[in-house]
Amino acid sequence: MLIEPGKLLAQINNPADLKKFPKDKLVQICDELRQFIIDNVSVYGGHFSASLGVVELTVALHYALNTPEDQLVWDVGHQAYGHKILTGRRLRFHTNRVYGGLSGFPKRKESEYDTFGVGHSSTSISAALGMAVASQYKGLTQKQHVAVIGDGSMTGGMAFEAMNHAGVSDTNLLIILNDNCMAIDPNVGALKDYLTDITTSKTYNKAKDEVWKILGKLSKFGTSAQDVISKVEGGIKSALLNQSNLFESLNLRYFGPVDGHDVNHLAEVLKDLKDIPGPKILHCITMKGKGYAPAEKGNQTTWHAPGTFDKVTGEIYKTTPSTPQAPKYQDVFGHTLVELAELDDRIMGVTPAMPSGSSLNIMMKAMPHRAFDVGIAEQHAVTFSAGLATQGLIPFCNIYSTFMQRAYDQVLHDVCLQNLPVVFCLDRAGFAGADGPTHHGAYDIAFFRCIPNLVVSAPMNEEELRNMMYSASIHNGPYSIRYPRGKGVMPEWKTPFEQIPLGQGRIVKEGKEIAILTIGHIGNYAVEACETLEKEGLDPAHYDMRFVKPLDGELLHEIFGKFKKVITIEDGCLMGGFGSAVIEWMMDHGYQAQVKRLGIPDDIIEHGEQHELHRECGFDPEGIATAVRSMASVTKTS
Repeated sequence: MLIEPGKLLAQINNPADLKKFPKDKLVQICDELRQFIIDNVSVYGGHFSASLGVVELTVALHYALNTPEDQLVWDVGHQAYGHKILTGRRLRFHTNRVYGGLSGFPKRKESEYDTFGVGHSSTSISAALGMAVASQYKGLTQKQHVAVIGDGSMTGGMAFEAMNHAGVSDTNLLIILNDNCMAIDPNVGALKDYLTDITTSKTYNKAKDEVWKILGKLSKFGTSAQDVISKVEGGIKSALLNQSNLFESLNLRYFGPVDGHDVNHLAEVLKDLKDIPGPKILHCITMKGKGYAPAEKGNQTTWHAPGTFDKVTGEIYKTTPSTPQAPKYQDVFGHTLVELAELDDRIMGVTPAMPSGSSLNIMMKAMPHRAFDVGIAEQHAVTFSAGLATQGLIPFCNIYSTFMQRAYDQVLHDVCLQNLPVVFCLDRAGFAGADGPTHHGAYDIAFFRCIPNLVVSAPMNEEELRNMMYSASIHNGPYSIRYPRGKGVMPEWKTPFEQIPLGQGRIVKEGKEIAILTIGHIGNYAVEACETLEKEGLDPAHYDMRFVKPLDGELLHEIFGKFKKVITIEDGCLMGGFGSAVIEWMMDHGYQAQVKRLGIPDDIIEHGEQHELHRECGFDPEGIATAVRSMASVTKTS
């Protein structure tokens, strides 16, 4: 079903079309754009409230700038739906986040208006600064470079590193701080309090002479500086306070705060800021979910990505199953951590800005003094956990697999070299689904198994997750546990804790001729495949290895002593992954066998439902069965 746009939006296929409208039509265009987003996301799903919050800013940017010549970079990209719709993708927007359709994030190969591929936070200022320096080097002095970053992303260390550099760069860079007090969950930390002070302090309603005082210092304009600024003095407030200003101290000229929902004023401000040289920051106050009452008034975290819903009533559609369902792995983690913490007062919980996504919010509610959301700061989360561990505590540091990539040095240097008892719980391991390649957790097995002292494990079901968490809490060293996004397989999952001996796998099914070795939840696909193959007269064995490091040497001796054909299956990258580890062990111990590895190939796998991506990569149940049939037929032929 194609969603019909409003009469003005229907005429806009690119920013040049937008510019044809007079300013007095911008409010209507914003209303139609907002409604188009609501109509589409209510039917097809996707990220929601972030894009609604920047509708006016998006329209103003494309109205005031000369995109794509001027470079516009969105941080993370959750808020870029309006941008996509205005830049030639309105007719395809219904395919957003669908297998084979538009990406849910800005993507360079998708459009020339997507100047930088994003998905992880806090990258926009660095990217835009690099573009600005390149333009300066080429002598393109009129080219604009704009980074739009939320206050949540601003807490990431990379944003501060970029601002520190930008302040001494003398480049044509504008940072737009989209301040709505929210990331996915409510923002935390001192920066949030500082920005709140700015937006509420009467000190920022500066007198006209103070505005002129600071702007008169812009030497590149000389005496004309006041003439330039006089056009916007009513809307741009100086940040020259009696006390220090964070952004000014980094040599970034600060303007604001301004109303991020006044599209006409924003357009004027943006046009006039183009005439002010050097790095600068515009502080915009917005409301996440603006223009849709249930999102404005309801749970902001829920409306970040609500799924499909009734746009009239705001009811989020949920199916009610008729039979008991298995829980999500993240919820098993959250409830299990509270159980373990009740048994051991040394256990703490840490997450970088994903308490609801990881379900650490369960512990934060039950034991607020023992669970910490440290903001969008993965590196800090890991080293903070290491600091806790040096004092005899046992931190469970929960980070999505894709975001753990950002803290690799800290895992190696601050935790594993010191052999500290930090437990890394890697949520969203494997394919993340509709979020696509920026969020797939494809690489953690490969990049973790080469680190000394670190245990690398993955449960096949909820019971194993609980037991691995328990085993990790008494291990006294670094321990990682990876598990996927979504549901497990055990409706009755709350089983008593049992220690899993380090590096011990298990036999799921005895068999002959071919051995299937799996790691993690994807082993349940092998169970399905074996049931299908059994009806065809094939009888492969199935082993749930549970650990990539250390591998179960005793079990592998048994396997390679009995089987000459082995299939390894993992929902991680094949290069350097679980299958590679098995082959290395086989060679090191003098065995010879035909080994086929199933997993994620050395390629960028785009977005789609998890089962669609598993099928594409050949390790869904039918793909596994096909691999067994192929290997078995070779045996019969030979």
